[in-house]
Amino acid sequence: MLLLSTACSSVQTIPDIPKPLSSYKAPVWVLQGGGAFTDAKGKAFYGVGSATGIRNFSLQRTVADDRARGDLAKVFEVYMTSLTKDYSAHTTAGSFENTSEEQNAENALKVVVSQTLRGVMIVDHFEIPERREFLSLARLDYKAFENNVEANETFRRLPEKLQADIKERADKLHEEMEESARMMADGECFNSGSTC
Repeated sequence: MLLLSTACSSVQTIPDIPKPLSSYKAPVWVLQGGGAFTDAKGKAFYGVGSATGIRNFSLQRTVADDRARGDLAKVFEVYMTSLTKDYSAHTTAGSFENTSEEQNAENALKVVVSQTLRGVMIVDHFEIPERREFLSLARLDYKAFENNVEANETFRRLPEKLQADIKERADKLHEEMEESARMMADGECFNSGSTC
């Protein structure tokens, strides 16, 4: 009898399946995630971070904020990788005579970009007490990004035509990323003919 009662007390119950985020009337950014978007203030890069189950509220908020900044850095890394690939493809499409100058310019671009994440701000929070989850939204204004690039000494040493070309490509890439995010939000990226 004792053995039977001990065995019954150790049976674990299956936890309830958590509700989806959409059922919590979350802001659009919670459901959309990080990416390149245009909002009422203009073009920007966004990152979303989440912290769950941390009892110390202050620590939970700090962790969510840090994760949002980290997510924004990942979004930005994809952006910069695409920009440098686009630049590489553009410069080598013609002749290979200037490859060392182009390689130097590409390396300079990477240095410039790595120093442009200054100005990231946490602009919103959302809490889901039932899930013990706290979410943060990080934003880097596109104008601040451009100003950081233009103020960078390495960037200013590049030829003016190259500076203008990089800015133009950066604008186009932001638009492409924004379109991809819109297509994902609309469910178009799961179709077989999609390019997302």
